[in-house]
Amino acid sequence: MVTESWSSPRPLMTPSLSQPRHKLRVPRPKKGCVRLLVGTRKGAFVVGSDAQRKDFGVVCTEGLGAIVHHVVADPRAPKSVLMTALDPEHGAHVRYSDDGGRTFKVSRKSPAFGDAVDGLQQRRVHHIFWLSPGHSQESGVWYAGTSPQGLFRSRDAGRTWRPVAGLNNHPMLDRWTGGNQDSTPDGPTLHSIRVDPRDAEHLYIALSAGGVMESHNAGRTWNPVNVGTVRSFEERDENLEGVEQEFGQDPHLLVMAGTDPDRLWQQGRTGVYRMDREEGHWQRVGANLPKGIDDVGFAILSHPRDPDGAWVFPLDGSRTWSRTAPKGQPGLYRTQDGGQKWTRQDRGLPRSHAYWSVKRQALAHDAHDPLGVYVGTSQGEIWGSLNEGRSWRCLARHLPEIYSLEVAGVTS
Repeated sequence: MVTESWSSPRPLMTPSLSQPRHKLRVPRPKKGCVRLLVGTRKGAFVVGSDAQRKDFGVVCTEGLGAIVHHVVADPRAPKSVLMTALDPEHGAHVRYSDDGGRTFKVSRKSPAFGDAVDGLQQRRVHHIFWLSPGHSQESGVWYAGTSPQGLFRSRDAGRTWRPVAGLNNHPMLDRWTGGNQDSTPDGPTLHSIRVDPRDAEHLYIALSAGGVMESHNAGRTWNPVNVGTVRSFEERDENLEGVEQEFGQDPHLLVMAGTDPDRLWQQGRTGVYRMDREEGHWQRVGANLPKGIDDVGFAILSHPRDPDGAWVFPLDGSRTWSRTAPKGQPGLYRTQDGGQKWTRQDRGLPRSHAYWSVKRQALAHDAHDPLGVYVGTSQGEIWGSLNEGRSWRCLARHLPEIYSLEVAGVTS
């Protein structure tokens, strides 16, 4: 039983003036074939390329007809792949593969809530929305986020799962999330599970709705990390940014800078934000997008070798919130200076009447130099850029609506 789950935030160390922004070693670029793991409304797909990334095609499929929200390869064991699935036979469950995604087995025990604790309403997992590998030194450890909001951990490479009681039984969880109400179109979700590469016990999660939460002890206790963000367009329009609002925000996606885990990026319901942990609050850098482009959307991608670099895919920011490319003209915006300036990248993308959207898990990159950037659309297309967004071409068509797109790694 959890009787108290608040913890005092760790004091943030102020870096010396000589400390570089790159706090981790810059990864060495790789060459070779790329495998894209695609989760869709009607199954999972593996899309592979040749060594030059010129030709892409579907290599194999899994679970056709099932709703697949996420497919992720294990960077610690490249042939290990996990996927979420929702189908009439198994309900909400996880499947695992040991051969790179060619064949899968159903987990023996998928994420499920236990009995109600301390008056919390009994909850049942509707679907499993998010998967994240654990720390590089924790072989076989995975995390899963569900709808309604729940956090689960596996210690055996996805075969069995247990609830993280420090969050799921937290006495503040209903207040953080507004209870069990469906605050997003497909239900409330826990997503963006991020593990600090320097510390296996340092975790971030995002709750839609609820906000960003942080743990320094592998999930036993949690604190909100939301200062600087707002909960609605009305609060944003009233210029309430910077006011301390502990919870209730709706982050759509949270990412870490590849070489600086103390720099966080967030694409949220009210815009694009960046936070440096030594400062301790979010800044709305999406306000710097070109005039006429709102910064609402779902997807954001950080550059793996440059902590100042990121991409976003804005959607229609009008109050109707259509979730389509503004004016039917899709385009990504890239920053290389921490969000102070954004440049539109749309060469090769449709110029008009392309009313698709990009979901939060459907923007990814490979490890080449120059970087390959990949976009999965609600129309079942995969678009790719082999030069960090300067030009685009369609790599795959006629897939079901794409929920997630991950790069499984590069093979020679």
